[in-house]
Amino acid sequence: MASPQLSTEAVENTDRRTRLNETIQSLIQLRQEMFVSYCQLAGISAFDQRSVERPATQSEQLRSFCQVMVDYTAMGHFEVYQRIIDGKERRVAVKEMATKVYPGIADTTNFLVDFNDKYVDFKGSEEEMDSLDTDLSKLGEVIAVRGDLEDQILAALAAKK
Repeated sequence: MASPQLSTEAVENTDRRTRLNETIQSLIQLRQEMFVSYCQLAGISAFDQRSVERPATQSEQLRSFCQVMVDYTAMGHFEVYQRIIDGKERRVAVKEMATKVYPGIADTTNFLVDFNDKYVDFKGSEEEMDSLDTDLSKLGEVIAVRGDLEDQILAALAAKK
């Protein structure tokens, strides 16, 4: 008995879904890397270590965080959201979810880009450190909001329908 052959469309759909799943996993992994880097930068660690550590922010540590943050932001935009914006997504549920949450994601993107631009030449002066403390607090909130909004789109993308 001959094995059934998959249609070209079925193969393309499978390839597209596989690529999409890989992109989603890469984005989640990069978001996790950014979050860990943020926690290190902000001095957030295991509860039992908080009394013995409060590292000063190093310029290189901040640059490294900003690079991961920019990579994460770009991946989300160019690998996930742009395909929806360009009309390449056919599923109604995904388009509806994107319409609902994308304005919030765009707002977070603007904050992340502004944060990066502000600290690209960070030298660690007292004035910069004071400003950074305030901005890191706001950044933590923005990262949390973005993750929540992004998860809604990713869940819609991962759905079989």
